[in-house]
Amino acid sequence: MKQILFLLFTTVILITAFGQDKSEKLDELLKAYANQSRFNGSVLVIKDGKTILDKGYGFSNVNENQLNSPNTIFQVGSITKQFTAAVILKLQEENKINLQDKLSKYFPGYPNSDSITIEHLLTHTSGIYSYTNDKDFMSSKINMPHSREQMLSLFKDKPLQFTPGTKWRYSNSGYLLLGYIIEDVTGLTYQQAVRHYIFIPLQMKNSGFDYTQLKNQKKATGYFQLVDEMNTQAPSIDSTISFASGSIFSTTADLYKFQQGMQSNSILSKSTLETASTSFKNNYGYGFEIDSVAGKRIIGHSGSIHGFVSNLVWVPGENTVVILLNNVTSPHLGKITNNIISLLYDQPYEVPVPKTAITLPEKN
Repeated sequence: MKQILFLLFTTVILITAFGQDKSEKLDELLKAYANQSRFNGSVLVIKDGKTILDKGYGFSNVNENQLNSPNTIFQVGSITKQFTAAVILKLQEENKINLQDKLSKYFPGYPNSDSITIEHLLTHTSGIYSYTNDKDFMSSKINMPHSREQMLSLFKDKPLQFTPGTKWRYSNSGYLLLGYIIEDVTGLTYQQAVRHYIFIPLQMKNSGFDYTQLKNQKKATGYFQLVDEMNTQAPSIDSTISFASGSIFSTTADLYKFQQGMQSNSILSKSTLETASTSFKNNYGYGFEIDSVAGKRIIGHSGSIHGFVSNLVWVPGENTVVILLNNVTSPHLGKITNNIISLLYDQPYEVPVPKTAITLPEKN
């Protein structure tokens, strides 16, 4: 009789971490996700200022048999928005801009620019169409450099999706505009401005912008899929496309330097950071996502760009930080982050269990 194999698995099991070594339990957790092809990247977990886990899982480049490590370099996607927001807020502290400035001050010919403020751009409440929703553009033209005018043409003449300030909708176009404003105000390129205000002061020596041109053996390859022999490498995105909304590459260690710089108020003042990390609308502040996990308030940002996903979150005031950088497209990083935080604070957390093959007889 012919037999058919079906792969089944129970999604999770619940575990509590009381009285157990958290480093070991975290490693077990990440290995479980890695074994289920739900995580392939590098992790840095800090609790009370102490490193609990700093490790790589899976391949940074499967063809060259290179493994991910704490030093692997990844694209971080929309974590870039924290950096863009930080520079904008720094410029406000220097009295070079005001968050209530109208877009018309910087782009006089932009439609509806008298009703859109810098604050609207920061908080995704501008109503401006996000150019990344243009499927034709994102599928065929992302590997080519584009000028400011070419990028603006993708969304400038699209109707507003709502009256500015009344609703929330994620807009990468808004953050492109913030990057252009940074250039016009500082007289620097966006990349130079981020280096000046953040990378150099915090000694983030393994971070940059043009990932396509990066020549470094520690550079991870991005994949849409990395399962057994079914490997699909993701296409590169030119940094002029992702720009101030998602062009930064970095490591877990460098992102921790950024987080420490923010938390210690060496980049922004305490009052500015508190305002930035307070929900403006839809649990989003000025470049920060705000959430609550295991009874703890967390702030940070996630990121996604072809072949890469990322997450950087921390518990304000407690020096607890979770950084996940993944070089395979995956929807699981938010869940993994929440489980890590639950484990750290002795709350029940979920671990995926191994797949189990069962044999069923063929139907008559």
